[in-house]
Amino acid sequence: EAFEMLIRLAENYTSTLFCNAYRNMAAVHVQEFFTDVGLFLFGTDASTEEFVNRFFDTLFPVVYSHVIDPGPTGISLEYAECLRAVRRDIRPFGSIPKKAIGQMGRSLLPSRAFLQALNLGVEVINTTDHLHFSRECSRALLRMQYCPHCQGLTLSKPCLGYCLNIIRGCLANLAEVDLHWQGYIQGLEELSGALSGAHGIEHVLLNFHSLVHDALVQARIHRRELSEQVNKVCGPPVRKPKQSPGCSFDQNKDNQVLKMFSRDSEQTLTNRRKEFIRHVRLYRAFYGGLADQLCANELAAADGLSCWNGEDLVRSYTHRVVGSGIKAQSANPEVKVKGTDPLISQIIDKLKRVIQV
Repeated sequence: EAFEMLIRLAENYTSTLFCNAYRNMAAVHVQEFFTDVGLFLFGTDASTEEFVNRFFDTLFPVVYSHVIDPGPTGISLEYAECLRAVRRDIRPFGSIPKKAIGQMGRSLLPSRAFLQALNLGVEVINTTDHLHFSRECSRALLRMQYCPHCQGLTLSKPCLGYCLNIIRGCLANLAEVDLHWQGYIQGLEELSGALSGAHGIEHVLLNFHSLVHDALVQARIHRRELSEQVNKVCGPPVRKPKQSPGCSFDQNKDNQVLKMFSRDSEQTLTNRRKEFIRHVRLYRAFYGGLADQLCANELAAADGLSCWNGEDLVRSYTHRVVGSGIKAQSANPEVKVKGTDPLISQIIDKLKRVIQV
């Protein structure tokens, strides 16, 4: 939603430029450009260079008929098509399109990767939240939680080591995610850093209108040479009745919403992203430490108290306590763990891929 609001705000700024100075001469092209920005950000297979060039190609005929060679009437569709075709050779906007391509590539690509990573994070959490436990795990949990009740020991809690063996056995597959999840969180942090400052999407999109303004100034300064160049390639302008559309968007209504977004520092994309990273950093070791958290904080008896070892109340648990992860479970005295869950393998592969991206 924050990305969508940012795109809308940037589109509004650019539309306002044309509305105030040029009778909204390029409203459709501005709208198409920011639609392309949104499609790229949310995963469409497109090229930033292609849609930035397309914007300046379609802008040239409009600028020609309003700024370079204004007349009492507009230009024909065929003539406009010729102008679109020669824009890259004539370069009416100087180096501005090239600058815009560089800025868009540097800011949109990491932003797109960030959104893809967030979607994968949701998928990892949802997948691991709905894992099915094995029969061995279910039996071990039953023995740990309810078997003492049969002996009338309703208030007893399992020994810490006993609890750790069972929960680490049950969550062995989740522990395999830990290393890759930590890499994923680190990748998010690094990516978030790359989205800040002059190359950040917020800065680039909200200043796109000033780039367009500079492009129009370039065309106006060099309008005589440009007119001569166009006449050589496309011939003299072929005119048609000119239409001057008014502003097609409700500036006042839009600006009220968008000013709130831009003024409220807590709502800016940069601050929301930083807050998110701060929060998610706390869960970097979540999957690796889950069994320990569950046993120490909720399930197991406190140190020094009598505890249930699976057969009786004892002063302490005497069996070996195994580590986390699937390999460590071969020595687990309480739970037999088979191979890796295919769903977990898929999740790990996806995490590896997104870390590479």
